[in-house]
Amino acid sequence: MDRPFPRLPPIVVIAGPTASGKSTAAVALAEATGGVVINADSAQVYRDLRILSARPSPQDEARAPHRLFGYLDGAEACSAARWAADARAAVAQATATGALPILVGGTGLYLRTLLDGIAPVPAIDPGIRAEVRSLPVADAYRLLAQADPEAAARLAPADTTRVARALEVVRATGRPLAAWQAERRGGIADAYHVVGCVILPDRDALAIAADARLAIMFDTGAVEEVEALRARALPADRPILRAIGVSPVSAHVSGACTRAEALARAQLDTRRYAKRQGTWFRNQSPANWTRLADAGEASKHLITKLRETGLT
Repeated sequence: MDRPFPRLPPIVVIAGPTASGKSTAAVALAEATGGVVINADSAQVYRDLRILSARPSPQDEARAPHRLFGYLDGAEACSAARWAADARAAVAQATATGALPILVGGTGLYLRTLLDGIAPVPAIDPGIRAEVRSLPVADAYRLLAQADPEAAARLAPADTTRVARALEVVRATGRPLAAWQAERRGGIADAYHVVGCVILPDRDALAIAADARLAIMFDTGAVEEVEALRARALPADRPILRAIGVSPVSAHVSGACTRAEALARAQLDTRRYAKRQGTWFRNQSPANWTRLADAGEASKHLITKLRETGLT
């Protein structure tokens, strides 16, 4: 007789845009199931930005085991591949001890790399990379449209990072990036029963929550975090310097704008980021992942689903 569900160890993914309540849902689920909360947010990996990246508070971290939060120094360049390797180990460790791994975060690329694997793109020739990265984005997009029209059609003409990546790959390897991505390797999705939940609140309510949270961040140490980060004089290409909020706060610290102007810019950047995240998860996350508007219902829903499927 066929079993209705595979006998694979469970793993839960709680995803969604910033300020949607993911962390609260993850901690509640971990308390109810004896789970381990594993970070899947590209800014929260850095110890330098506890406040500005909205990492769980020490009080929340004390309620359940947390992994991969603030575990890297800002001088390090964390990539999706680096994080996925660390997350694979954290998931395996939790499973080995009988704890439920609960991945929580809003970085879709990180989650996709962990679950589906990474494209085996060879190392890009430094000369080609330097040449491509020196191009104005309009020129790079025009050249990409000639070399890889399908990639150009998918990307926004002003998306400097992704346009450059697609162009350097096709120039260096002679194959479109999409062809390499079709050969993804190293994903863990087939080894686990993945239970996914995407929290997608009403956009207006989300914007209000994000704005209010940033105001609190500015009053409780975010400015001082960025000031300390600036004092380290890190190389300009460090990913931590591209974290949402760092640029406007840095401008304020340097005297280029007022505190109020920095806050307004950080709030705008966060709202735009949340919109992009919401679009990504609506369109890119698996169809069988539950979509919920209310974060407060997420942990209850997941507990019920895990029990119904016999995974807890």
